[in-house]
Amino acid sequence: MDTIEKLGVLSADSRFDLACACGTNRDDHRRRGQEGKWLYPVALPQGGYSVLLKTLLSNTCKNDCGYCPLRSGTDITRCTLQPEEVANVFMDYVRRRKVFGLFLSSGVIGNPDNTMDRINAVARLLRQRHQFKGYIHLKVIPGASEAAIEDSFALASAVSLNIETPGKKRFELLSGQKDYMRDIIGPMKFMSRLRQQGGRAEKVKCTTQFIVGASDETDSEIIEYMSGIYNKLRFNRVYFSAYQKGLGRPSIPGEQTRLPDPDYVFAREHRLYQVDFLMRRYGFSKTDIPLASDGNLSLEKDPKELWASMHPEFFPVRINTACRESLLKVPGFGPQTVTGIIRLRREGLIRHLEELGLKGKRLGKARPFVVCE
Repeated sequence: MDTIEKLGVLSADSRFDLACACGTNRDDHRRRGQEGKWLYPVALPQGGYSVLLKTLLSNTCKNDCGYCPLRSGTDITRCTLQPEEVANVFMDYVRRRKVFGLFLSSGVIGNPDNTMDRINAVARLLRQRHQFKGYIHLKVIPGASEAAIEDSFALASAVSLNIETPGKKRFELLSGQKDYMRDIIGPMKFMSRLRQQGGRAEKVKCTTQFIVGASDETDSEIIEYMSGIYNKLRFNRVYFSAYQKGLGRPSIPGEQTRLPDPDYVFAREHRLYQVDFLMRRYGFSKTDIPLASDGNLSLEKDPKELWASMHPEFFPVRINTACRESLLKVPGFGPQTVTGIIRLRREGLIRHLEELGLKGKRLGKARPFVVCE
């Protein structure tokens, strides 16, 4: 295959990584296709627009990750781009103003460091030969050496390493080749230490991702790990990717009967994103998140509303005197609304909720939990 044909295959295969949708309008966001699968927005050589050129360097992979349709042993068209090919095609997109940055990942070619050498080579070509100063997101391959990770930090705007599951026990259901502590947790801790050393590394964003529903984890386990990723490792973001049944082969006993339908898994993913937002932006801790007796989130009610209904002693919140943290606990209030409330209070008393610009469902959610005095 020539470069364009290979890019067509590899950019299409990159859609299986569902997190980090980066569109700026409706057409750029991921879309749900047939059979519950999601299509990730990518800039394909046949045309089409995405904010980031998102592609794999190779879909050849030696790993056996049960959730991944590109794992070793599957019957798919395999191909690999050379670093020069990726750099040249990307710069062509940049010159035509099709994209503003690059999101580059890869299957494992031979071993983790060989793959990292190729990924980093693309970024080095862009930075040094093409003098590209824009956004580059590089995936860290599980099992990569500290030297390879340092090289990525020196070149990238952001790096990510997927944690995949909460804990070694769940991880071993998905892979018999990778070692959770050595290949995942060890590199993540090193990434955290690099950022804490200061300098350029401090400015490099670090993210990770859970594969929701590919193992037999509970939401409480994911939330526990998510708390540690934010509070101990100081990563910038945690993402969630709902396992797409039929694309992979999770090594879970009784898979055909135990795995839920796509609607359930995507609903779980949505609730986990809401929890992530509560913990990152609303001041909630892991102990604030309401869970059912089985350790999972409610699919019927969002976690913030559920928390409010379980804590009547906290309400009503007084619009004109409450602190920012208390206001953020009110259903229907987000960071922008709370910032607006604090700004309006400097001008005088807020006498009616309608003064906040809330309408419809958000207004209805907030009304039982606040008073305007």
